[in-house]
Amino acid sequence: MTNVHFTHIGGPTVLIEFGGWHLLTDPTFDAPGQTYSFGWGTSSRKLTGPAVSAADLPPIDAILLTHVHHGDNLDSGGRALLPGAGTVVTTRPGARSLPMKARGLRAGESTRLEAPGRPPIDILATPCRHGPPLSRPITGEVIGFALSWPGQAHGPLWITGDTVDHRALRRAAAAIRPSTVLLHLGGVGFPLTGPLRYSMTGRQAVRLCQTFTPRTVLPVHYEGWAHFRQGRDGVERDLARAPEQIRGLFQWLPRGTATQFQV
Repeated sequence: MTNVHFTHIGGPTVLIEFGGWHLLTDPTFDAPGQTYSFGWGTSSRKLTGPAVSAADLPPIDAILLTHVHHGDNLDSGGRALLPGAGTVVTTRPGARSLPMKARGLRAGESTRLEAPGRPPIDILATPCRHGPPLSRPITGEVIGFALSWPGQAHGPLWITGDTVDHRALRRAAAAIRPSTVLLHLGGVGFPLTGPLRYSMTGRQAVRLCQTFTPRTVLPVHYEGWAHFRQGRDGVERDLARAPEQIRGLFQWLPRGTATQFQV
């Protein structure tokens, strides 16, 4: 059994610590106020800064970067951290675009992190669809990460990445059977694209969790940006209509404070 500490820094950015490892997801450390273009006439303004500054982070062994081409997952402050990280794992196109060496994965591919005196971590890339059907050529390649290591009592740790609910995602979840999930939510939408959503809503999250029933779900990436159409209140309204078994899985991480869970 492994005790894992999660510190939600803001948006998709989480510091994950266990067994001597310090992992960071989708680093975003810019101050609020800037507007970021996402291409094809879409953009968003950052509303909230990080709860932990980059200067206060421990040395980072690996950065798990679900995609490199959206500012709400990798901003200027986050990019500045990449060269100092021991390893960067991201999509194949993302790895080719970065100025430093990175490990690029497609969904279904894996890599391993190893260091003396620490448990090895196997990282499996999981499928994401960052929008409605047929949107991948526009929204770009995105992956999630399923992390496994010796001593896990309940199953892998899964970082879903920015995705809507879709068949390949549900199949991957059912095959991996993760115990703890960092679930990217927010129901992203833009005026230009009307009712279309580019990340999961609470209702979709409930449907996904019913396919494999994890032990713990930790929502992230639902706050701090203008393009989120569903914040915590909206997610909780969807959860209120879900079966009690599913409602009880969701735990909200406090920003900036390490919270421990058994994985």
